[in-house]
Amino acid sequence: MTSYTLGVDIGTFESKGVLVDETGGIVAQATNPHKMLVPQAGWAEHHPDEDWWGDFVRITKTLLKESGVDPAAIKAVATSAIGPCMLPVDADGTPLMNGVLYGVDTRASKEINDLNAKLGEEAILAHSGNALTSQAVGPKILWFKRNHPDLWARTHKILTATSYLTFKLTGRFVIDHYTAPNSAPLYDIKQQAWSDALKSDICPLAMLPDLMWSTEIAGKVTPQAAEATGLAEGTPVTCGTVDAAAEAVSVGTLNPGDMMMMYGSTIFIITVTENQLSDPRLWHAPWLFEGEYAAMAGLATSGTLTHWFRDQFAKDLSKEEAFSVLAAEASASPAGAKGLLCLPYFSGERTPIHDPKAKGVFFGLDLTHSRGDLYRAVIEGIAMGTRHVTDTYAEAGQVPQRLLAVGGGTKNELWLQATSDLTGLDQVVCSITTGASYGNAFLARMALGDVIKADLPDWNSAERTVKSVRHAAHDKHYPLFKALYEQTKDIAYGLQA
Repeated sequence: MTSYTLGVDIGTFESKGVLVDETGGIVAQATNPHKMLVPQAGWAEHHPDEDWWGDFVRITKTLLKESGVDPAAIKAVATSAIGPCMLPVDADGTPLMNGVLYGVDTRASKEINDLNAKLGEEAILAHSGNALTSQAVGPKILWFKRNHPDLWARTHKILTATSYLTFKLTGRFVIDHYTAPNSAPLYDIKQQAWSDALKSDICPLAMLPDLMWSTEIAGKVTPQAAEATGLAEGTPVTCGTVDAAAEAVSVGTLNPGDMMMMYGSTIFIITVTENQLSDPRLWHAPWLFEGEYAAMAGLATSGTLTHWFRDQFAKDLSKEEAFSVLAAEASASPAGAKGLLCLPYFSGERTPIHDPKAKGVFFGLDLTHSRGDLYRAVIEGIAMGTRHVTDTYAEAGQVPQRLLAVGGGTKNELWLQATSDLTGLDQVVCSITTGASYGNAFLARMALGDVIKADLPDWNSAERTVKSVRHAAHDKHYPLFKALYEQTKDIAYGLQA
């Protein structure tokens, strides 16, 4: 009898799920949209029961209904979600507030500065493998502790979005080793264990979930979870991981030098490395498999910025046609967007500048510029931000050997081509670009011992390559792009003073 694995991924604006058979064939897939909550500038949240668990339940029920698959034939479940997030729960696992999102949420800037001053930036980097940035969970825990003492008194565990899903499915509080270093400075990168050796006094280590590897079985579907989802009671559930890691797996990011570029609400990049690579401009973690490592990077606003542009400047178009029309208009604009530059820092910026106060900029406007020129400048601005990251990898001694593109943004040919042109890197696009949910289905099959990493190309083969093309306008504009940030930084800070 055919058996299946279920993969579900919770994204910033949308969740996806797939049922996959033993050969990697997708037999059913489903999506569910949700909103990112922005209670005030610099904050980004999700409602954990509605947006995380609610989406999982809705997607799973849809997959079972549309596929007609017997729940007993699903041999394992694996999940991933946006990360790293911060969600405090009480002893019953009930959320005490909305989930605080990853690096796009910059509320803990004061806590980052306080911890750096108290513990020392070099000591934190040596201990955790990561500098404290808006991506770090540790400062956000401290923010919660300082600002909500009443809720802090009731806090039993601090979870991520993925670990909350795993709890709802199995009743266990766990987190994978790839996600855990984002809880800097509470993770010892050398010992691969929780540690408060730096005496940060952020929280008791007992508040943190148990550490596991992503392909380990965390537990089994409980009776309550089975009733809610339609899954069979006792179905094995893996520990899970962050969405970008599962996305990387989905396209075969397997060997040192392989770089995954995820085109989503943000650009996120993962490079598999032979050894630990600790650079304050990048993030670092053990990879999903014991004895392997990865270095990560991410922009703050990418797909989110294209959506903002559509919503503000294409109101004359339906949402169904807007992006295709904008792409056509931008394609009619030459490389360099007729002298326009865009700093895509509309939610601050993550790597490599780690500046939550950075601001978005359009520079060089004149009366000849059209909407298409502006949209091309947005796309090229994101691509320049991406080049800033790939250049940083090279400076850190990790030159990308193979670049694999994945995510919803791969449908945007203009964005793909601009990224290759600006970075000078060809990009491999695989036949299946479903992303993290598909990677989860493979990780679930690995957890069962049915496949190994080397089997992944048999599931998802390379379909085409986007070749880079050099443009004189890009050679001219890229150094100006970096200079524009430096020369407007004080103005951006002054606006917020």
